[in-house]
Amino acid sequence: MAEKNNIIVGLDIGTTKISVIVAKKSEDGNFEILGTGKSVSNGVMRGEVANIDKTVEAIKSAVTEAENNSSYEITEVYAGIAGSHIKSMQHRGILTRENSQEEITNRDVKHIIRDMHKLAMEPGMQIIHVIPQEYFVDGLPAGNDPVGMCGSRLEADFHIITGKTAAAHNIERSIKKAGLKMVGLILEPLASAASALDPQEKEAGVVLVDIGGGTTDIAIFTDGIIRHTAIFPFAGEYITQMIQNKLKLRYEAAKKLKESPNATCAMYKHIPENKILTVNNLTGLPPVQIQQRYYCRLINACLEQIFNQVKNEIAGSYYKNKLNAGIVVTGGGAMIPNMKNFVEQFTGYHAQIGLPISRLANLQDKSYAQTIYSTSIGLALLAADNENDYIFE
Repeated sequence: MAEKNNIIVGLDIGTTKISVIVAKKSEDGNFEILGTGKSVSNGVMRGEVANIDKTVEAIKSAVTEAENNSSYEITEVYAGIAGSHIKSMQHRGILTRENSQEEITNRDVKHIIRDMHKLAMEPGMQIIHVIPQEYFVDGLPAGNDPVGMCGSRLEADFHIITGKTAAAHNIERSIKKAGLKMVGLILEPLASAASALDPQEKEAGVVLVDIGGGTTDIAIFTDGIIRHTAIFPFAGEYITQMIQNKLKLRYEAAKKLKESPNATCAMYKHIPENKILTVNNLTGLPPVQIQQRYYCRLINACLEQIFNQVKNEIAGSYYKNKLNAGIVVTGGGAMIPNMKNFVEQFTGYHAQIGLPISRLANLQDKSYAQTIYSTSIGLALLAADNENDYIFE
């Protein structure tokens, strides 16, 4: 492990919040959450660090809280990366072997993966992850593990994820200025999938939709393998700004209204037209009266835009008929009441809310079973399970 006593720290640098999870991996592969920390994020826009100094202060605040809650001194973290700059592509790698009678080894597999990291990228872009899809030996399918087979030609299809070099370095620089070492960098949709999806869903075919503050992240899995990833800048902040502008509210009032489970709803048609919400807006002025049905219709319109993009990504991925487990929604946006029903009616797929609880050992503390922690918990899970794959270089 990168940290002592099987303890891993996940750091989610989001647009609206910075969250830290201190987790300990047990012998049975499950995790115990030792502590969490959270702070308001003021230096991040649409998933990218825009102001390093503000981000540093937010990281320090969240880390201090996590240290106090866990009684563990944090020195190293695994961080997430997101943003609309993230791209993905498919590529096939080929390795010609001198002796076709010798068995393929792990060294051969690592060789072909390492070669993918050498692919030429556009200026300013770098490879973040190289994820094997399927192997072939002398033209014949070899599944996801060709080790032990014989042949002269090893091929593999890869899902390659790229991002801005500057974005990755700004994350590292912020973490370093906060007095920490970034030992790994992980794509946030992969992290959220690790905590919010179970192996059966990934095998059956599923779309993970993580609605964060600045971005909505999508990851499509079939046959247990990630097939498609996408990130776009319509998410929680987009909804807040829509409320602010349409209802003429100050930002803090719009955000508080959105986060009220008694006011906000993803569906609006069942809300009586005469039901009124009272919102405290500007200091010194009387509260604003808002028709709840109209307000929730605005929420519904925003969600339709977000899930129109989700539907487009599903259609463009060529897996729309293989999603037997439907759609799993996580992240802060998943907390909007009636989200499950909205997604099912709008997309036609079965839907559920993805809680990051599948491998948590200390479920007696329900505070961890929240969609807002899906990414940070997933960062710790992935780092512990695949540490060498996520070391930052």
